[in-house]
Amino acid sequence: MVDFVSMRFFRELVHAVVSMTRGVVRAKIAYLFCAVLLVDSGLMLGFAPGHGFAQTVAQTLAQTAAPQQKTLEPLIIVTAAGQKNFQVEVMRTMDERARGLMFRRYLPADRGMLFDFAVEAQVAMWMKDTFIPLDMLFIRKDGTISQIAENTEPHSTRTISSSEPVYAVLEINGGIAAKLGIKAGDKIVHPLFTSR
Repeated sequence: MVDFVSMRFFRELVHAVVSMTRGVVRAKIAYLFCAVLLVDSGLMLGFAPGHGFAQTVAQTLAQTAAPQQKTLEPLIIVTAAGQKNFQVEVMRTMDERARGLMFRRYLPADRGMLFDFAVEAQVAMWMKDTFIPLDMLFIRKDGTISQIAENTEPHSTRTISSSEPVYAVLEINGGIAAKLGIKAGDKIVHPLFTSR
C-alpha cells in the first residue's frame, strides 16, 4: 500500500521540477520524467501496478499541465456601433495576473480575460509564453477605455505600458477590437467598474 508521504513527495517533486523548466514542452517532459522515475521506484519498493500511486501520478499531471479556466462573467463593451458582449475570466490576485493567458492555445472570439489591479496605476503587460496574439484594452476606473494595444506579438518580452494610470486591462483575441469597431473612449460595463 502506498503511504501518504510518497504521494505528497511526488506532488512536491513535480512542482519543483516544473518551476525550474520553461515552456509547456519542457514542463511536460519534466512531468513525464518525474512520473517514470517515481512509478519505477514505486514498483521497486513493492507498490502494486495500478494502485493509488499511479492514480495520483495521473491526477497530478492533469492538474499541473492544463491551464485552469475560472468562472466566466458577462462583460459588455458599449461602442458607437452598439453593444458587444463578452464572457471573461477575472484575474484578481497577483498570481492570477502573472499567469494570465500564458500557455493557452485558443481563445473563443467572444471570450476575454479581465485583469483587476484594484487601484489606478501605471501598468505594464507582456506576452511571454502567450501563444495567441491579443488586443489589450487599458481601462480607467470609470470603465472607459484609455488606449488599445492591438495584435500584440506572441512570446514577446517587450513591455506594453499604459499611457496613464488605469484600473484594469481586458485581453481579447488580436484583431477583434478593429473588427468590432472598439475604440479608445468606449465604455466597459462590468461590476468591477460600478461597485467601487
